Amino acid sequence: MKNLKKLTLLHSNDMHGDFLAEDENGRLVGGVSLLSGYIQKVRSEEEHVLYAISGDMFRGSVIDSEFKGLSTIEIMNMLTPDVATLGNHEIDYGIAHLLFLEKCARFPIINANLYLTTNQIRLFNSHIILEIGGIRVLFIGVLTEEVLATARKERLIGSFINVHEAAVEVGRICNAHRTEDIDLTVLLTHIGFEEDKKLAALLDPHWGVDLIIGGHTHTYLTEPCVVAGIPIVQAVTGTDQIGRFDLMIDTDTNSIDRYTWELIPIDDSHCPRDTALEELIAKYSAIAEEKYSRYITRFAGVYTHPTRDRETQLGRLMADVLRDNLGLDVMLLGSGSIRVPELGPLVTLKELTEMFPFQEEIIRVTVTGRQLKDMISHIFRPGALEDDHAEFYQFSGGIKVVVSLSAQRVTEIAWEGAPIDDKRLFHVGVQTYHYKNMEEFLGISEMETTRNAPAKTLATSAFDVLDENLSRMELVVCPEDTRWITVD
Repeated sequence: MKNLKKLTLLHSNDMHGDFLAEDENGRLVGGVSLLSGYIQKVRSEEEHVLYAISGDMFRGSVIDSEFKGLSTIEIMNMLTPDVATLGNHEIDYGIAHLLFLEKCARFPIINANLYLTTNQIRLFNSHIILEIGGIRVLFIGVLTEEVLATARKERLIGSFINVHEAAVEVGRICNAHRTEDIDLTVLLTHIGFEEDKKLAALLDPHWGVDLIIGGHTHTYLTEPCVVAGIPIVQAVTGTDQIGRFDLMIDTDTNSIDRYTWELIPIDDSHCPRDTALEELIAKYSAIAEEKYSRYITRFAGVYTHPTRDRETQLGRLMADVLRDNLGLDVMLLGSGSIRVPELGPLVTLKELTEMFPFQEEIIRVTVTGRQLKDMISHIFRPGALEDDHAEFYQFSGGIKVVVSLSAQRVTEIAWEGAPIDDKRLFHVGVQTYHYKNMEEFLGISEMETTRNAPAKTLATSAFDVLDENLSRMELVVCPEDTRWITVD
């Protein structure tokens, strides 16, 4: 006869500071108060419950930006996760600050792959074994390419960089704990849905990985995607929903006998409010609202940024503001820097901060026309438009790029209506994150650009440039010229 025990495993990912509920036709949806209420409700109804977070607790709200993640850690402490792993945005405030925040957390934060290059010592515990009701659960935290790109600014930090290396690391940890009586092994990843599927296919069945709970790509699922017998799930993004596994664990064979999974909507129809958590958020909100209510400007309409892998209205506008006020020929603005789907017509400091929460430097590099064309061709290299990890850019005015979807390549690049002169020098602006990763993102090394002229920091904060210059503009009209054209 089987020795079965039930475990309820709740999970979130990519919460991005989505702390407050929203009113949708008289119904409150999302927010950490209702999310906490649902978690507490499940814990009161079920005997054995664990709650896990698969990265990106930070960024997305002025509360998080104003307090540099400390407010988020306090809110997460009250949400009481049993374990969390890192996302790429946990690194945004720097490794040293992240280690400080980790000390403030009253829950374990695990990560298997960040380490000091001098002695190979990990910065975090790679895993944790939690026991509940006689069920022993091994959680392993995995984060790959995205964090390495950010961590390049930290010269002493290393990371494995692809799913093959991640699979090897998972194997080492599983092998080291094979002698322990582990009933369930869960990978908490923040590498994207497609990469999760690749990782599952690489895992040795003898390692005993049972589940992959992922994040980063904000993927909506109606049921788990099963690869090599391993269910893979995500819970989209924010706090409007939570993932829920109800698992029957065979503790004799240390395996899942059966399970159900669903995406639970978070709203006030079935989620009680956590009033204590609301009081904490109100404290931070009051401080932030006083500062961030400042009026910046007015747009002539609502400008949108629905996707990062196409040219957008907000992208055109922000790239032009940075170019015009920094004396550049071309501004390559990282599409992922724009964090909201729309903005306007009234713009306050709060809305501008939520749209562009990064205080990165703007670096000027000097490239030849030939190099500029090669950089743009690299952005749209074959397969890039289908790659969750590829970086895309919003171009400032003057550039025209035609991309053939069928041919998977750039078919035309023009500057001010004419072919680009290969020998002409262009001053191009990029953010620090992209400068540190130019070879990967733009196909050109720092050394290649410095042969033309030394790189120069034009602004220590891209946000300050946007704030200052938009504040001097009224009835801002979005440029209508198309810079990035896709055909076929």
